[in-house]
Amino acid sequence: MNDSPPTDPALILLDFEDWATHRMFDACETLSDADLDRPFEMGLGSLRKTLMHDIGAMIGWTGVLTEDPPVFSPAFGSDSPSITVLRDLHVKAMEAFRAAATMGSFEDVLETSRNGVTHRYGRGGVLTHVTTHSMHHRAQCLNMLRHVGVDDLPESSVFQWMRAFPPGE
Repeated sequence: MNDSPPTDPALILLDFEDWATHRMFDACETLSDADLDRPFEMGLGSLRKTLMHDIGAMIGWTGVLTEDPPVFSPAFGSDSPSITVLRDLHVKAMEAFRAAATMGSFEDVLETSRNGVTHRYGRGGVLTHVTTHSMHHRAQCLNMLRHVGVDDLPESSVFQWMRAFPPGE
């Protein structure tokens, strides 16, 4: 994340995405494996699976942005990676996604094929999709955290990010 808050909406989405995901990792850091893997009928079924899904989506869409074959199900090293491992993977994925999302014009049209079907996406649309997709899943994680007994829920809204990083300070 940059030292001073950006004013460009795309850069705000990127900085917010990184900040909010780290807040989620902070909230999950002290949870037991049982809490991380507790089944829920929301998201991908557990905190850990939902966090893994968001990282995988970011990595996959980075492939679309760089016009490389997208990998939406990356290797995590195990079926139950620790929060530290997930955080480290997110740092790398976020760095690559930020670079790929901003390496051209948001009007660039990108093509990718999946299951024999070719799809076209705008670079700006991909950036918006990835950041709002993970925000949706972080909301599910907040609910899961409530159910495992976390009282001090992480900040997770753009408004909270703006309050944490006011302009001109």
